Amino acid sequence: MVEPWLRGTLLEVDPLQRGVLHALELAVEDVGRWCEGLSEEEMEVCPYGMASVGFHVRHMVRSLDRLLTYAEGEALTEAQMGELRSEMDGVSREATLLEFAEGMEVAVTRVRRFSPRSYRTARGVGRKQMPTTVGGLLVHCADHTQRHVGQVVTTAKVVVGMRR
Repeated sequence: MVEPWLRGTLLEVDPLQRGVLHALELAVEDVGRWCEGLSEEEMEVCPYGMASVGFHVRHMVRSLDRLLTYAEGEALTEAQMGELRSEMDGVSREATLLEFAEGMEVAVTRVRRFSPRSYRTARGVGRKQMPTTVGGLLVHCADHTQRHVGQVVTTAKVVVGMRR
């Protein structure tokens, strides 16, 4: 299977956005592939003290929401803070995967709204308003998501290996 960035797609999109969108597309494909055979219990097990697959899936989509909120120049809402605090809480496999699918669709739409002219616009992150830019936040959307995709793959492999 050829990864999204090698498919020659999204050529109409600015290169920075294209990279982010390809990273999100790959995340959707990998999560689908690696979560497909996992049971409800396997989605939430924490093997060897590792965070669960379910946590990483929820964290990916919820952190994208937070990062894009900062990129849009907005502050986080109480609802977003509540979701942050509950990422470790297991919910059903179906609910986790539905939240992921819907959240990724929304993230793609939000990423597409940014103008390349905004990439150098200053933004602050978190309570301390750590300095970055719109472009920096968009790039972090891609790298942070892929970091957690790697954790999903690794943890899923461990969980499947524990079946034996």
